[in-house]
Amino acid sequence: MVGASAPPEVAGSAASDLSIVPDEIHLTGSSARQQLVVTGNADGRTVDLSALVSFRSENPSVVSVDEHGVARPEGDGNTVIVAVLDGEEARASVTVTGMSIARPVTFERDVMPLLTRLGCNSGPCHGKQRGQNGFQLSLLGFDPTFDHNALTKEARGRRVFPAAPEQSLTLLKATASLPHGGGKRIEPDSEEYRILRDWIASGMPRDPEGSPTVVGLDIWPPERSLAAGDQQRAIVTARYSDGSTADVTHLAAFQSNESAVVAVDDSGLIRAGDRPGEAAISARFEGHFATCSVTIPLEGEVPASLYDDLPRSNVIDGLVWAKLRKLGLTPSPETDDSTFLRRAYLDAIGRLPSLEETRAFLDDPSPEKRASLVDRLLERPEYADYWATKWMDLLRPNPYRVGIKAVWNLDAWIRRAFRENMPYDEFVRTIVTAQGSTFSEGPSTIFRDRREPEELTTMVSQLFLGIRLECAKCHHHPFEVWGQDDFYGFAAYFAEVGRKGTGLSPPISGGEEVIFASGKGAVSHPLTGERMEPAPLFGEAPDPDDDPRRALASWMTDPDNPYFARVIANRVWADLMGVGLVMPVDDLRATNPPTNPELLDALADEFVQSGFDLKHLIRTIMTSRVYALDSLPNDRNVADVRNYARHYRKRLPAEVLIDAICDVTGIPEEYDAAAPGTRATQIWTHRVPSTFLDTFGRPDANQDPPCERTPDTSVTQVLHLMNAPSLHAKITHEDGLAARLAASDRPPSAIVEELYLLLYCRRPTEEERSVALAVFDEPGVDRRRACEDLLWALLNSAEFLFID
Repeated sequence: MVGASAPPEVAGSAASDLSIVPDEIHLTGSSARQQLVVTGNADGRTVDLSALVSFRSENPSVVSVDEHGVARPEGDGNTVIVAVLDGEEARASVTVTGMSIARPVTFERDVMPLLTRLGCNSGPCHGKQRGQNGFQLSLLGFDPTFDHNALTKEARGRRVFPAAPEQSLTLLKATASLPHGGGKRIEPDSEEYRILRDWIASGMPRDPEGSPTVVGLDIWPPERSLAAGDQQRAIVTARYSDGSTADVTHLAAFQSNESAVVAVDDSGLIRAGDRPGEAAISARFEGHFATCSVTIPLEGEVPASLYDDLPRSNVIDGLVWAKLRKLGLTPSPETDDSTFLRRAYLDAIGRLPSLEETRAFLDDPSPEKRASLVDRLLERPEYADYWATKWMDLLRPNPYRVGIKAVWNLDAWIRRAFRENMPYDEFVRTIVTAQGSTFSEGPSTIFRDRREPEELTTMVSQLFLGIRLECAKCHHHPFEVWGQDDFYGFAAYFAEVGRKGTGLSPPISGGEEVIFASGKGAVSHPLTGERMEPAPLFGEAPDPDDDPRRALASWMTDPDNPYFARVIANRVWADLMGVGLVMPVDDLRATNPPTNPELLDALADEFVQSGFDLKHLIRTIMTSRVYALDSLPNDRNVADVRNYARHYRKRLPAEVLIDAICDVTGIPEEYDAAAPGTRATQIWTHRVPSTFLDTFGRPDANQDPPCERTPDTSVTQVLHLMNAPSLHAKITHEDGLAARLAASDRPPSAIVEELYLLLYCRRPTEEERSVALAVFDEPGVDRRRACEDLLWALLNSAEFLFID
């Protein structure tokens, strides 16, 4: 491991309570090694002192230890390694055995991990599809046989030269002794060079038949709180199938998911940045991962009583407050009734409250009125349309591809499922096992659209498990444990899907198709040609029957499946809170951990215990104190974007925004292929023309589902709100709100208050009232023009455009 200087905060502090990790070391064989880390207490916190201590072995004939804290065996026996700093010592016992048995350097155990850590088989280098400069390796070493052949047999064996290993092209190019597009990767006197040289010199052996394989990976420390500028060395340990372990820190590949907050170098040295935050440091070795969670708390003391005294409505609050305490963040206060009312309506049913509903809520003195409001909203008919629209983004195919009637039926089925509050596990089982005519059974339309097992595999695994298997179709997943065996074993569940009918004939596919279990069909492994049997990604699934999809659906929706409930809990949380505990919301993996794992687990458990009741999950989140926090930051949460110390604002979805404009102006929108009075959240296909919806980000009808909306704002959206003729027509319409208010006998002050209540669910401040009333007094502006100008201005405000 490369040495590093300690940060000034540590170097200048008196350290105490030194300890060595690990404090008991067992080294077996001459090639074993163990990275050591020395920790201590400095200024009341645990710090890494490895760069400051001096190491010594009390019996160098048994074990040696270098200045970087790497212990290596020298002879069988027992001894002690001592670390010394300012007269204080820490000791670790060492046992060395098996020195008489030399383990050769082999390809799978030693060379392949090294090629991965050096980046040789990465996507930008020799691991890309056609390799680099005639030399191709499998991406991240997913195919050892291919890689061994590429190194030892291709190019007439010129890449390795056992008779004179130092003259091998592999070493000459890696050390930049010969021109190499990838630059210098290793030094001639490095341990990496020695491993490659010894492997070549010994005849490029592969691991013997039956050799132990890696079954798991551990990283130390699993979590650590660091101050800005701190450093922490990591230790990575591989667990093998024969029960043995080995330090593989020098062979592991490291990565940070937030390198601007916490970085990590190739040796596993973690470096905290200069601003508070958190990051996950992942270590990869032979397709296995381990993750270290690192936090940098905000400087300054916060009294423990502040967190102890925070209110708690349900399990969510305590877990969020605990995370804020850990980071030194303090939550914003609870928001006011007006903001909560508008937030709850838009989040739960995708529409604004009426004037009467707003006044009734604001005037209600009941302390339980917020929880009662959530209950009432979830029973409203608009709930089904709003939440069904979210799922149609994820499932809705192009009607020009699969047919208008088929898409209409799928849309109707999803809306009916939400109207009836169908349990989520039943919802998913019905989709995964769908059969019947696309003219009568809506979910079968999905199998008309996705016709290959591979297509169904990527969609089903991503949507319902949060596992993105697309990469594993061609190679081992670069950030996860899934490989081609996993992908095609999963795909085999869809191999026997049969279809009767006219098939597809885009752009007009109007015919009926019947989906059924055919009892025939197979999926083959692309490398071996082996016929793949249906197999779950982990655990055990029921034996497939005449329709293998039923076994898959049973395994997926099992309450013990850790992914199924967690991904939907995360998706709903993101919809309501503005950002998911995991982002992207359907990418659950070890290298992309949740910001609050305990909270995600608690939400998933609550969801399972409720019988997979989506309304119960939504109600739990919306009645928490965390959901009700104000969005205005304080000085101890202004930088928070992932821990919910405040509510995160989000732009209204396209359909919700146009419906809100129609509700406020009193002039409905007309849509092709829809009945009069149809709201945007009730549209059955994105093929319905609408410049407004396209401008504000509804998915492209030609895009394959699942489609995740982008919440970004744009100049085009701003200009559309300011200048669109269709919006101008609504505001100035003879039957619109502005005309009705102008024709009424209400004084300007009452008109101003009604507009604020309609658009913002609150009454204007005195300053706002004064500015608005001045519009009515402008020279040459009549009463109706004043109402129109004021309405237009309020519609163009950020307060209207965003859910606060």
